[in-house]
Amino acid sequence: MSELTKNVQPLQDFDWEQFENGMAVNVSKEELDKAYDETLNKVSEHQVVEGTVISADKKEVVVNIGYKSDGIIPASEFRYNPDLKAGDTVEVYVENAEDKKGQLVLSHKKARMSKSWERVNAALASEEIIQGYIKCRTKGGMIVDVFGIEAFLPGSQIDVHPIRDYDQFVGKTMEFKVVKINQEFRNVVVSHKALIEAELEAQKQEIISKLEKGQILEGTVKNITSYGVFVDLGGVDGLVHITDLSWGRVDDPHKVVELDQKINVVILDFDEEKKRIALGLKQLTPHPWDALDQDLKVGDHVKGKVVVIADYGAFVEVQPGVEGLIHVSEMSWSQHLRSAQEFLHVGDEVEAVILTLDRDERKMSLGIKQLKEDPWEAIDVKYPVGSKHSAKVRNFTNFGVFVELEEGVDGLIHISDLSWTKKVKHPSEFTQVGAPIDVVVLDIDKDNRRLSLGHKQLESNPWDVFEEKYTVGSIHEGTITELLEKGAVVSLDKDVEGFATPKHLVKEDGSQAQQGETLPFKVIEFNKDSKRIILSHSRTFEDPQREEKRAAAKKARTAKKEEAPKIENVAASTTLGDIDVLAQLKAQMEKGE
Repeated sequence: MSELTKNVQPLQDFDWEQFENGMAVNVSKEELDKAYDETLNKVSEHQVVEGTVISADKKEVVVNIGYKSDGIIPASEFRYNPDLKAGDTVEVYVENAEDKKGQLVLSHKKARMSKSWERVNAALASEEIIQGYIKCRTKGGMIVDVFGIEAFLPGSQIDVHPIRDYDQFVGKTMEFKVVKINQEFRNVVVSHKALIEAELEAQKQEIISKLEKGQILEGTVKNITSYGVFVDLGGVDGLVHITDLSWGRVDDPHKVVELDQKINVVILDFDEEKKRIALGLKQLTPHPWDALDQDLKVGDHVKGKVVVIADYGAFVEVQPGVEGLIHVSEMSWSQHLRSAQEFLHVGDEVEAVILTLDRDERKMSLGIKQLKEDPWEAIDVKYPVGSKHSAKVRNFTNFGVFVELEEGVDGLIHISDLSWTKKVKHPSEFTQVGAPIDVVVLDIDKDNRRLSLGHKQLESNPWDVFEEKYTVGSIHEGTITELLEKGAVVSLDKDVEGFATPKHLVKEDGSQAQQGETLPFKVIEFNKDSKRIILSHSRTFEDPQREEKRAAAKKARTAKKEEAPKIENVAASTTLGDIDVLAQLKAQMEKGE
């Protein structure tokens, strides 16, 4: 019995004989309507029922649910199922059994939504393969219609290969697996990649099991990164590291290969467990060192381009894959510690001399200072002892000043050779780094590449003149310029200084001389060799006082001597009368005392 006739009940008082003879049947319209209605399904609004597709086109789908009228549903609600056809059974939601026009109103979308979460959860649990319609792009992936739910398809889950054009998938119906559901926020994540990974995994395992080191395969460039190139070997990917792309240095892999390019690669290594395959491209060509000119030798000149530079030196590519190092010490004859960046920059074209060449180790060292003559070879000709030159101050030490006469020729001015007169405690008091200074060559040490220089020797020794002027005992006016614990520095003249100890700084009134005072000083010691003048202010008034005292004492002694009675010379032969005279004289002297 069909669905449409299973509920039909015959009228109890119907006269079938009259009906067959064409005579009027005693049946009212109400009774006929009642009998007709009873042949149809009872429809309850807001319920989900099954219906049969009567017809389907691009605009609408007609569905029969056994009601007196069919329902019309927009075709857009069936976009996820492009294969829909007449006779298919679909679930529909009864929105209204009869609208103003008497039309049955159905919704397939609402019917799907009412059961979608159950079906989605069931698909996740059973790992069922479902169909979905890709509606549009979104940040990080695509929006997919699955059972009427908007699910998220991450860009990384569209395919096993990186996707460069997402728009090509919009509007397509594809198969997916539900990989994640957030029940709280009702978020669904689907994957197309998961469908093919299992198959690819078996395919990869088979490919890897057949790999051998040294094997050459053809592959397709699928991705280019800053550190290398990923190549598809037909189901499994391998990486050509940037250092294995070319024998020369590569700063950007895009300059060597292009996306989707077919290239031959050699297998360098692989790991079956981690499924990592290391590939090489440069290994397919001979090493450039093997093709290096066999006649090339130490001392030959080569040209190349600076490809890498560091503080300690620069690498120069003399031909692709063949590099030589110019150490910073081989860039200049100068002995100063400097950085290679002061001489060269990446991209510079340079000429250099081969210093060492090791073909087995594939190493080459170069030099550029050798292109110029070593200034020390003819140092005694260009800078003979006694010659005068202008130099540049390079740096200071506690014992002197290092200066540069020219690139590679340095010399030392000892602190004692800076000035004849000024006592220099540190060279920074006399000059500054970078300043020009005139010098005289005092000595040459060619073996150790050292020049002894002098600055004060440009002038005659003023101490020859000072020796005559500042004689011991001479008095000169001086100004106290500095007070120290052990005494004071006294400026006698523009270029002459003396020293006075504290006891020699006592003034006539008993007070101590202070800094800035100008007083007379007496030279009490002069040493030309050590350039030392010892002074005393106290002696300028103490010595005259002593002289006065001495003179007074001398005068007193003289006067006393003149007042003493004179004793006449007594002859050797004495008489008795003479003895009486002597006795009287003695008595007088005793009386005088």
